[in-house]
Amino acid sequence: MATRSAPIYKDQDKTYRADTCSPLIDAANRGKVVLKALSRSHYPGRVLDDEQLPGLQSTGYWNATREQDWGLPWHRNEGIELTFLETGTLPFSVRGKTWQLNSGSLTITRPWQQHKVGQPNIEIGCLHWLIIDVGVRHPHQPWQWPGWLVLTPDDLAELTGYLRENEQPVWRATDAIKGCFRQIGGAVEAESGVSRLAVFINELFLNLLVLFRREDVPRDKGLTRTQRSVELFLTSLEERYAEEWTLDAMARVCGLGVTRFVHNCRHAVNLPPMQYLSLLRTRAATEKLRQCPDKTITEIAFECGFSSSQYFATCFRKHYGRTPKQFRTDHRPPR
Repeated sequence: MATRSAPIYKDQDKTYRADTCSPLIDAANRGKVVLKALSRSHYPGRVLDDEQLPGLQSTGYWNATREQDWGLPWHRNEGIELTFLETGTLPFSVRGKTWQLNSGSLTITRPWQQHKVGQPNIEIGCLHWLIIDVGVRHPHQPWQWPGWLVLTPDDLAELTGYLRENEQPVWRATDAIKGCFRQIGGAVEAESGVSRLAVFINELFLNLLVLFRREDVPRDKGLTRTQRSVELFLTSLEERYAEEWTLDAMARVCGLGVTRFVHNCRHAVNLPPMQYLSLLRTRAATEKLRQCPDKTITEIAFECGFSSSQYFATCFRKHYGRTPKQFRTDHRPPR
């Protein structure tokens, strides 16, 4: 099964790509799982034409009937993703928390929610999925549903509110939702045409709305504010501090103008963005100075994202009141 690759959006000088599902494709090619899917862009499966259900990125299922040696590592999708575990069990993680999915589990993840499937490998079971691009990458951006979704404007607005203002990732599927996923899977397998597929997907979202209403799901508008988008970025910056950041690049990654980004950053961490980045880098450097006695100070400076050892020393002294050399001497382990 061939793979296709298409950029999702630019992040710094790198091109961010959603999950390519390459472990799943490899497993299908090796006969480890049965894979049936319709897709576009980089996802596996039979290719949808451009005019067929625009916004539908991927839908289908895999069926694993024996022990597996693969999983899907941490990734994001460019759309809202729903999965339904029809049979078996499956480890599923979102932002460091792991659930053991059982038959009947439903998951919902948004484009900014990193998640993985397996720990590290998946288990025996049948998993259905649906990914629809709603035109957003960050929590504060308004959603744009495909025109072939025929829910009334009021119902669609209510459903969008539930999905944007609540980020609970794991649910129990109702019998109606289970039936919709099975019908979608059957339509994909039978290649019975996109009209039937559109009907089943519309029915799925209508039943999802019914589930939310029945559960009286709490909604938090704070999850849709620009502050939320900036906070998520700052959290990711704790692992990406060594990259070559500029203020413009940070704001662009958040989908914001510089002025608004700086305002929200100050509100979140009480520092301007570049000062906060410098703090993260110097914190990382202190650990390397303690734990890597064989590395030179210049090597540590470059590894932590500083442009020169001199600038590193200036920032370090500002944060800790001494030079990196003095810090290393003070924290040298006893012989």
